[in-house]
Amino acid sequence: MQELFRELESRKKKGKEIFPPKKDIFAAFRETPFERIKVVILGQDPYHGKGQAHGLSFSVKKGVKIPPSLANIYQELKTDLGHPVPSHGCLEHWAHEGVLLLNNVLTVEEGEAGSHHKLGWEKFTKRVIEILNQEKDNLVFILWGLPAQKKAESVDEKKHFLIKSVHPSPLSCYKGFYGTKPFSKTNEFLRSHLIHEIDWKIS
Repeated sequence: MQELFRELESRKKKGKEIFPPKKDIFAAFRETPFERIKVVILGQDPYHGKGQAHGLSFSVKKGVKIPPSLANIYQELKTDLGHPVPSHGCLEHWAHEGVLLLNNVLTVEEGEAGSHHKLGWEKFTKRVIEILNQEKDNLVFILWGLPAQKKAESVDEKKHFLIKSVHPSPLSCYKGFYGTKPFSKTNEFLRSHLIHEIDWKIS
């Protein structure tokens, strides 16, 4: 981690803009502490547009245009649970409900998707998944797309519930994302284990 942060500082000194802001790099862990985690939604890396990333996978702050993948997630939420499509893209409510919104890689450079792959974040987030798998019971892992599914290969399906589908990206959402009902399936599983379900409705 020390090497990783030295590399980030080095890139900043060379004029690279890095997202999210330093205070939000670990926002997923701040907003959803370990003892409250019930669900894990795995993303890839942060949005690379200015003002978008704030440390929660798939989420943007209020006032920022809703990204296409999140718009498709909202459409599935409406179809699955009947909730109205939110007017903003901030998923902090989900985080406070116990949904860990974790990206595989926690930083990115402006305008360069995937620019911080293989800097070391993957080792860190792999360890996070391992600890969750070992130390928690009856978690739900929502895995959209092959990279997320590969990331969670070590998760014990006898202890936890894995929901897998294609990614909600506009490029793939019609190939097996719509109609998968991840939100109702999550709550059914939680209820069956006497765990308080997630309130998915975003006001």
